[in-house]
Amino acid sequence: MRAVQAKEFGGPEVLVPVELPDPVPGPGEVVIDVAYVDTIFVETQVRAGWGREWFQVTPPYVPGGGVSGVVGALGAGVPGEWLGRRVTSYVTGGYAERAVSALTVVPDGLDLRDAAALVHDGVTAGGLLDLTAVGPGDRVLILGASGGMGTLLVQLAHGREARVVAVARGDAKLALVRDLGADDVVDATRDDWVSAARKALGGAVEGADIVLDGVGGGLGAAALPLTVDGGRFSAHGAASGGFSPLDTEEATRRGIKVFGIADVQFNPTDLRRFTSAAHAEAAAGRLRPVIGEVFPLERAVDAHAAVEGRKLVGKVVLKVTGSRIRANAGS
Repeated sequence: MRAVQAKEFGGPEVLVPVELPDPVPGPGEVVIDVAYVDTIFVETQVRAGWGREWFQVTPPYVPGGGVSGVVGALGAGVPGEWLGRRVTSYVTGGYAERAVSALTVVPDGLDLRDAAALVHDGVTAGGLLDLTAVGPGDRVLILGASGGMGTLLVQLAHGREARVVAVARGDAKLALVRDLGADDVVDATRDDWVSAARKALGGAVEGADIVLDGVGGGLGAAALPLTVDGGRFSAHGAASGGFSPLDTEEATRRGIKVFGIADVQFNPTDLRRFTSAAHAEAAAGRLRPVIGEVFPLERAVDAHAAVEGRKLVGKVVLKVTGSRIRANAGS
């Protein structure tokens, strides 16, 4: 089968097309004929050699942790009705034509491209809103609001009747997140963005009940003072190159509950629950994955360059062209 490997740690150019043996399903497993592959920012960081204390990968390896497609082969013990079903799944080595995994069914009304875009970000976004207990009337500040997960957070928080203040970069991205339901927007390129965010949240004596930090670094650290006493702060993102260096003493003194990346590592039951919820919302038209560009699998190098370039809004996904998926599979 066709696949893409990272031959070593480095820039996007280390991603090379290769031919690998077709996977064989074990008992209780299936082989998915892959249609689309989710691509997330952290995969570019891992490829570059960042985060080895969290991500135990050794080159050469096939990147990719989430796919959509159609079940093409069954392992022992898997009921025959799974053959040909449209599914999404977490996998190891998703940048390939086929992958072995367990499954979540894709509902009618949701195409496989959008389903792939929800594999990681739909789960994490739904989990974050549950974790931080976003509810009606909460003031929610979202950093990195124009990214793949940020755009979902804006929509989901809006759907929970929260007041959403979205932080993004540039007019096009600000216009997008406002269209998705943000009540106010703040340009992160402004020197006074913190003051602008405080004003949008209600002024000097107000602030954010909840901060969802998908960026990290200095931007995230600067948002901690915007959190009200007794508020919630999720420092789950490191797109800036590292997680936010938060003043934990200040957070403790002010009763701010801080969540980190470890808090969004969900068990299999929660993964299925959040995946099904994201699928249902998208199939019903209440949640729209924003996909900035689709690249063929063989152009994974260009996909990573686009992600790192930060010019696109929303997500980048890979499409497996010429796959075995049947024409009537809704891909």
